[in-house]
Amino acid sequence: MNTLLILFWEFFKAGLFAVGGGMATIPFLFDIGERTGWYTAAELADMIAVSESTPGPIGVNMATFVGMRVGGIAGAVTSTIGLIAPSVIIILIVITLLDKVYKLPLVQTVFSFLRACTVGLIANAFLQVAVLTFFDGNMNILVTPLILFAVVFVLINVFKKVHPIVWIALGAVAGILIY
Repeated sequence: MNTLLILFWEFFKAGLFAVGGGMATIPFLFDIGERTGWYTAAELADMIAVSESTPGPIGVNMATFVGMRVGGIAGAVTSTIGLIAPSVIIILIVITLLDKVYKLPLVQTVFSFLRACTVGLIANAFLQVAVLTFFDGNMNILVTPLILFAVVFVLINVFKKVHPIVWIALGAVAGILIY
């Protein structure tokens, strides 16, 4: 099958089922990498770091990044369109129906379950990225990233008004200085 069609289909599925946005796409991205061989789990972790550090939604950044890597500019455009197409289609359907059905108890129940599923997807993504970050291939703890995480976690909670860009920049500087 044509690579561009595969890119579109893989990211269309991710966009359709990753309810909750960018972070919820991460488990799908792990799956795509494993099945296609387009990138390793470690490379995905690096892509997540880059995507989180650049403007724009992480899911779109990741789709564009992977698409560019696999199929050049056409791949970047194709995978990005594949990722956002389900949302556009669903939004167009929902917007026509939502005003009429939003207050119905069944719809409220569905939304509460969707929120719970979204939290589960994001928690799963966190755990996958945490394992890649804090453990080597033999499951030995990597102390330096763990210490950096702990320091940043504490600092973020102490200095709550500091903009996230500052923490990203400090993380990049620490990475340069430490490694």
